[in-house]
Amino acid sequence: DYIQGTSATVAFVSTNSISQGEQVGLLWGKLFGRHGLSIHFAHRTFAWDSEARGKAHVHVVIVGFGLQPARRRRLFEYEDIKGEPVEVAVANISPYLVEGPSIVVTNRTKPLCDVPEIGIGNKPIDDGNYLFTDQEKAAFVRSEPKSKRFFRRWYGSYEFINRSPRWCLWLGDCPPDALRQMPEVMRRVEAVRKYRLASKSKPTQKLAEIPTRFHVENMPKKRYLVIPKVSSERRRFIPMGFMPPKVLCSDLVFMAPRATLFHFGVLGSTMHMAWARHVAGRLESRYRYSAKLVYNNFPWPQDVTDAKRRAVEEAAQRVLDVREAYPEATLADLYDPLSMPADLAKAHAKLDRAVDRCYRSQSFANERNRVEFLFKLYEKLSSPLLQAKKK
Repeated sequence: DYIQGTSATVAFVSTNSISQGEQVGLLWGKLFGRHGLSIHFAHRTFAWDSEARGKAHVHVVIVGFGLQPARRRRLFEYEDIKGEPVEVAVANISPYLVEGPSIVVTNRTKPLCDVPEIGIGNKPIDDGNYLFTDQEKAAFVRSEPKSKRFFRRWYGSYEFINRSPRWCLWLGDCPPDALRQMPEVMRRVEAVRKYRLASKSKPTQKLAEIPTRFHVENMPKKRYLVIPKVSSERRRFIPMGFMPPKVLCSDLVFMAPRATLFHFGVLGSTMHMAWARHVAGRLESRYRYSAKLVYNNFPWPQDVTDAKRRAVEEAAQRVLDVREAYPEATLADLYDPLSMPADLAKAHAKLDRAVDRCYRSQSFANERNRVEFLFKLYEKLSSPLLQAKKK
């Protein structure tokens, strides 16, 4: 507002959150559309130690901008966030601080490409009455032996990554006569009913009429892909994997019931991670994966040949096979950058090459190249949809 009608240029230091996740759409959409702002130069994420007593350590960016087009645009890249930058001359700087169009990625209800939709797992709204640790389940079964057949494994993001599932007492399929023969189970059902009735939410109160059912139920009949909602930023990849239909997952993960090995391979690649790192929001500094923002907007490779698809599937299966060779290790162990086994790293490198070839024959030099390519592809794929929406 202050520089309207002038040729003044400005530069701000900011936390890097303004170039990640939903904040990009909220902030930059207005700056580009309403004010006609143009980014002249930018320093991508680097570590900054303030001179304050506490030595606050934050990740920041610097954005230089104005209302007039820049004669040249400069992007400063940090291979080491504590090191010196490398300057690159670019044609245009996107709000994600990579070379690319001045477009923002906003929530999309359906995938941009022809791929399976993903949804959240099960949401009980039970005040914890249907969830048990190993010890709690064992004690409950001792007091109520008939309940044993109604217990199923239960995974959220933490349980999935750390291979430490809890148990869920799933009564949605329990016949009423069998239910009434288990007094301890009936007490749990009554506790859930009262908890829901006490809620201020009208839909939750309504749900009290069927206390054995969940608010959200997502129970595929076949093997399904699991994507944790939250994962450590230290990992090169968000750990994903397949689950058998008998296993239940919570709403702290996303589920893709129709996902194939090819989909798992692309989502488990460096290409997809480059997109997620720039588009996903953060919980503290951890990745917060999103269906509407990250997955539904991801530009998948187009016109993939059968041979290239098979190469991705074979490489994806190799990743799963290597994981199985470490039955005692958790996904947290396997994907920690310091403890990741060499054969798993090698399997992911092969998967990356197979996925990269689905996008183009030329290799990608670094993450910035990948993101620039993906945003150009995103613009190409989304432009016809935007034009149709305007009409």
